[in-house]
Amino acid sequence: MRLSPDTLAGRGGVATQPSYDRSQNAGIVHFGIGAFHRAHQAWYTDACLAAGERDWMTTGVSMRSARVANQLNPQGGLFTLTERSRDGEETRAIGAVQGVLIAGRDRSAIAQRLARPECHVASFTVTEKGYCRASDGSLDRELARAGFYPLLTDALMQRRQAGRSGLTLLSCDNLSGNGSQLGRLMRDWLAGEAPGMVDWFDANCSTPDSMVDRIVPATTERDIASLEDRIGLRDEGAVFTEPFSQWIIADDFAGARPRWDDHGAKIVTDVTPYETAKLRMLNGAHSLLAYAGLDAGHKFVHQAIANPVLRGQTLALMREEAAPTIAAGEGQNLTGYADALIARFENPGLDHRLFQIAMDGSQKIPQRWLETLAIQRERGRRCPVILQGIGHWLLHVRGDRRPVEDPLADRMRALWRQAGVGGIVNAIFGRGGLLASQWQPDRIEAETIRGVLLSESSL
Repeated sequence: MRLSPDTLAGRGGVATQPSYDRSQNAGIVHFGIGAFHRAHQAWYTDACLAAGERDWMTTGVSMRSARVANQLNPQGGLFTLTERSRDGEETRAIGAVQGVLIAGRDRSAIAQRLARPECHVASFTVTEKGYCRASDGSLDRELARAGFYPLLTDALMQRRQAGRSGLTLLSCDNLSGNGSQLGRLMRDWLAGEAPGMVDWFDANCSTPDSMVDRIVPATTERDIASLEDRIGLRDEGAVFTEPFSQWIIADDFAGARPRWDDHGAKIVTDVTPYETAKLRMLNGAHSLLAYAGLDAGHKFVHQAIANPVLRGQTLALMREEAAPTIAAGEGQNLTGYADALIARFENPGLDHRLFQIAMDGSQKIPQRWLETLAIQRERGRRCPVILQGIGHWLLHVRGDRRPVEDPLADRMRALWRQAGVGGIVNAIFGRGGLLASQWQPDRIEAETIRGVLLSESSL
């Protein structure tokens, strides 16, 4: 029997069920309604609605396929969230999503939802590549035409013509200065496509920075079957996560918002210290575990962190390489943060696949690793663990060990064929390279990376 509002009523095995009116207005339109959004922002919004707030239902937008729409729409937007820990599992039903539209099919309906007077927030978990940036960080206009930019432009033009207020555009992706980047890219798009909208956008819309943190592994058929055995309902949209959750948002909203901060989110003046720690420590460590762990024969994060060598390298990356580059905020304990991350990585209840973390590395490692390398180089210090990680990443993207899910996969394979072991480091990271940045490897760093490339295994 499929999960739905009718079949869920009174069902055992589900700790909490929505008791609020789910037909109320949708104040949020969310782009990229994957598992992370359902386990994070929708979870916070569900808590707001359960506490009596109104008109904050969410309309989801799937950017690429009908998969999530097919999961959630037959269930009336309902799905379950299961927290897994050493102590077992707890499942609750989340009712904050009314339904899912598909960007390629429902363009007019999406723009209309965004343009409605009751809509105040457009939020995003489209992954790093969803912002359609070129290698230098500027907007790639050709890619952007297939992204969310035209949809937002249509909606904002409708809002201006109707004399309505602007929107808060809330990025929840792992980008450094995600809101600032979204604002810059949106202005660039408008300047080329609707120049008359730029001043209105600046005067009426906001793009606050935010930092999100919750480990959400990809849901498997085994997960869904196990849940069905336990609650007696099949939930195609089920998500599984850890008990920990964090959401830090800059206090820069264009209008009304849910009181997420009543339910654990923090509204702050400066997101930077939290965001930087997460990107360089948590995400940086995850990438190391992904590429080195896969090469060591591991499948999941909890297996990789149990490897004594990888555990030591992960702690060194966080404590000795990344943490010294972070200007901690008031009360922020980076040593304690590193210890807490190790405990989260060890959670045996989460089968967090290393291959999932390894996806789209070309879009992730600049802020996870290269910024740390650049800062430490300026201070005259090296980062041997990150250099090891880069070596494993380069072996991964060569494409002969496992499938590579990355928007630059073809270009990186071609560079490997052209440059070989002797030249691939500079072809990727050197001046004019594919991922050129403030950090460019010197001779010793390049040799360290090549040492990984030349060895059968560095573990």
